[in-house]
Amino acid sequence: MTIHDFLGQTSPDLPALAQFLDGLEPGARRQQVRSLEARQQARLFEAAAGFRPVRLADLVPPGATPLQEIIHHGRNSLPPGLRLFEKRFCRPGGTADELWGYNEWRFRALSGPGYFVARPAGELEVEIDYTVTPPGKSASWPPIRPNSAGLSRFIYDGTRDYLRGVSRHVTIGRATREGKNLDNWFVLCRSVG
Repeated sequence: MTIHDFLGQTSPDLPALAQFLDGLEPGARRQQVRSLEARQQARLFEAAAGFRPVRLADLVPPGATPLQEIIHHGRNSLPPGLRLFEKRFCRPGGTADELWGYNEWRFRALSGPGYFVARPAGELEVEIDYTVTPPGKSASWPPIRPNSAGLSRFIYDGTRDYLRGVSRHVTIGRATREGKNLDNWFVLCRSVG
């Protein structure tokens, strides 16, 4: 069975899909998730509405130290050659109810890092907000640049993504710009924990 079998059903069985994904070894789970095409990502995003709450602790496990990088391997619905990427998150020090992060991909040198702040969006989702620049970062990350600078303004400026939970390690997201849904989806698979 594959992730495609679940999403090919008339009504995807999300509890069974979550169990399937949680039962895979990390490399196999990442391979399954990164095989989803745009229409499958869109279908999964709609099916996941209200299914499984996603919390900041799902993105950065509670045992992670402040500013420790947690990588989420992703695939988006952009054209071929632009699809594979990583969202990298860390927890700031203190008691802030947010995470900091950026996007790592092969064109980062041109597009900029796309820094963001992630915070809860209601009780079920997490918002990744590119309109806010985090005040700090993990030591190994690139320099912080505002998303209004350079080519970043065409990709990240004014953008917010919304994540929904699929399994312990997997989330599905959709991009918005200035409050309007974009036909851009992405799926993430956390690398640890």
